[in-house]
Amino acid sequence: MMIRKRALALCLARALSGLAAVAGSPVVLAADDAQEPGADAKASDETSRLDVITVTAQSRAQEMQEVPIPLQIVTAKQIDTLAATDLSRMSLFVPGLVVNGEQPTQPNYQIRGISTDDFGVGTESAVGVYIDGVYAARSGGALLAFNDVKRIEVLKGPQGTLFGRNAAAGAISIITNEPSSTFEDRARVRVGNYGRQYIDGLLNLPLRDDMALRFSVVDNQGEGWIRDAANATRYGGDDDWGTRAAWRWNATDDTRVLLSWDHEKLDQLPKAAIGLIPLANDPYQRPPFPADPSTFLDPLHAPLYNDTVDPRESRRFDGATLSIDHAFGWGNFTSTTAWRDFDTLNRGDYDGTNHIVSYLSTANIESNSSWYQEFKFAGNTALMDWVAGASYYNEHARQTSQTDIFTDGIDTLALNLSPAPTPDGTLYGYLSQVLALNGFPNTLLGEPWREQIANNGRFKAYAAYGDVIWHLGSNWNLTTGVRFTRDEKTFSWFNAPRQAPGLDATLAQLQAAGILDLIGIPIETFQQNLVFTDAVGVPVTFKDSWNDTSPRVVLDYRFTPDVMGYVSATKGYKAGGYNSVQVASRFEPEKVWNYEAGVKSTFPEYGLLLNASIYHYDYDNRQSLTLDPNTAGSGVPRYLVSSSNQKADGLEIEVQWAPTDALRLDFTSAYIDSTYGHAIAPSGVDLGGEPTGEPRWSMSAGFAYTWRAILGGNVEFDLSHAWRGKSRCNADSVLQGNCQVSPNFSVGSAQQRTDARIGWTSDNERFGVAFFVNNLFDKRYVTGVSNISATVFGTPYALITPPRMWGIEALVRF
Repeated sequence: MMIRKRALALCLARALSGLAAVAGSPVVLAADDAQEPGADAKASDETSRLDVITVTAQSRAQEMQEVPIPLQIVTAKQIDTLAATDLSRMSLFVPGLVVNGEQPTQPNYQIRGISTDDFGVGTESAVGVYIDGVYAARSGGALLAFNDVKRIEVLKGPQGTLFGRNAAAGAISIITNEPSSTFEDRARVRVGNYGRQYIDGLLNLPLRDDMALRFSVVDNQGEGWIRDAANATRYGGDDDWGTRAAWRWNATDDTRVLLSWDHEKLDQLPKAAIGLIPLANDPYQRPPFPADPSTFLDPLHAPLYNDTVDPRESRRFDGATLSIDHAFGWGNFTSTTAWRDFDTLNRGDYDGTNHIVSYLSTANIESNSSWYQEFKFAGNTALMDWVAGASYYNEHARQTSQTDIFTDGIDTLALNLSPAPTPDGTLYGYLSQVLALNGFPNTLLGEPWREQIANNGRFKAYAAYGDVIWHLGSNWNLTTGVRFTRDEKTFSWFNAPRQAPGLDATLAQLQAAGILDLIGIPIETFQQNLVFTDAVGVPVTFKDSWNDTSPRVVLDYRFTPDVMGYVSATKGYKAGGYNSVQVASRFEPEKVWNYEAGVKSTFPEYGLLLNASIYHYDYDNRQSLTLDPNTAGSGVPRYLVSSSNQKADGLEIEVQWAPTDALRLDFTSAYIDSTYGHAIAPSGVDLGGEPTGEPRWSMSAGFAYTWRAILGGNVEFDLSHAWRGKSRCNADSVLQGNCQVSPNFSVGSAQQRTDARIGWTSDNERFGVAFFVNNLFDKRYVTGVSNISATVFGTPYALITPPRMWGIEALVRF
């Protein structure tokens, strides 16, 4: 039986190696020399051309191929090869992972088709993002610029047992570099088209034999790749800089203290909303209603008109982490204390026009502070490797959601949805005409109107966990783990009365003059909320708590020293919560059961690595942000959180082949069949049994070749290609803007991107130059259509991907 299993594994590897020869992924094949504290790197076979990477996916330092979890590693080399400044700029090259960073203060993370795209502070993310082991609580502080990153571990499937909070779909673990005992310095500059300028610098300074300081800085600037046709303002640019400082002290031979501090400042224009309705250059022209998809403009070629008052996307982030490790005779103890604090503002255009009669902008203003404390114990014996610990999390989140229109737009709403009882169907326009005809200087048009909901959330989470790898024999391991979690949340809404100070001043004059009484319209008619209509002026507070027990069981077997198979069953959990813009809304926790089988194998004599896994999951009570075209019967649409049950079956394959020291090829692919169980869309459509929208296939490939001894150094050429299949549409996809909405352009089509880089590095690695291109073949796509204003103003808008970008890079170590 043993011989048969080894033969099958070898035959499978040989069959896939042919595929690897023509396609590959740029993931993993870069050296990761620095080890985790106390970790011993597994020595690779002398004939192997594959790099050994140590990971901490199971809260232990382990060689990647020893971990019975489907994971992909994004190395520092891969980040540099793609010239990526954050994870959203390269996630297409990690099949199964989607990071939408069109709004960096409101990103969306997705693993294996599971995400929570609500950026409200009442809703958690289904994908846990952890930076040096510390949970990034809110989306507003979860997508930061890369700054001295060592590697990124993308763990697929539930990871709640070890990682904890809200890793129901998977976890993204970002590990930064620690101060080392070796002096190190670096300065790097990139310049490119669209005014891109990028600078980063690093200084690692040993202070004493037992102490070191590491400081890094990054500054990313860009003028933008799309112009507003009315005022030449350029959108799509970057204005982001950050610093990181880390101090390490080996207080004794057994005790290490690590203190780090991060600061980031982002201040740029928001996303560009490209209108789909052909309009004349007349700010008082009302779009035709309802909108006719056959007349939509192609957003890839349409002019941009955004007229948001004070458009802005900004963030100020600060964080500090204190880690203390101590080795006892029986094992290790680690204490992690972390503080995070950030403020964000996102104000952008939501109608895609520069016409005051259809003006709609929204703003999300967030302020967040959190504390995290974890105590972890770990040890190993001949029988087992074990980890146990407890954690406490305390967060204070505040958010204000604003919607801004003008009184001209309220008249448009009236005309489109419920004409006013006036001769022309408008309210403010008609009354302004009446006043003008009677010699009054007052007008009710052109007045700004704002509505907003303020939220205040206080969240606490307590957890205790344990995870044991039982060594059942020379080849068998059984992993058992469990986490007990208690979440306590207090959440409030305050829906303020609408704000229109200029309008109120005019109305007060008309009321005092008796004009409103004369025309028979009470002043209250002009004072009612139109967008946020629930519990106006009445504070509402909920307090809830949830308990959960999440286990995992993994059985792995080593067919040979380099071939391991495993099966697992794991439960994931995400805390319940609230919809920030729907007063008194509440939903229960999300839970997922994931069943997986996989193989991890290396064949050092061939320079070959092969990993594969199959899985099935059942996801209950998944929360997603979807458009409700008629919120609470008001006729005004809003994005609300809806619940559904989902299930999926999937397959993932990763192949790496290094036939020579100079040549490396990679291929990674993910297949998923994701469908709804019980699901009723806000529009009333029954989605049961229909696809969730996730494409069946995604894949990436990579090629790298090095020429040595060229001008006193090495020249390396890298070519990376990624492909993601078309969306699988359902009965609600058109309303949500995820699939085909017009014959004039494609939405939800398959996407591909090719990046290339050629660079020279001196033999002593002190100097380097490179030329790189992102999106080499200038492939452009419509990523989605927003109908938030389409059902009231007739003004849908679209978002598109950036064009080809290129740049040159210079690096020096002093």
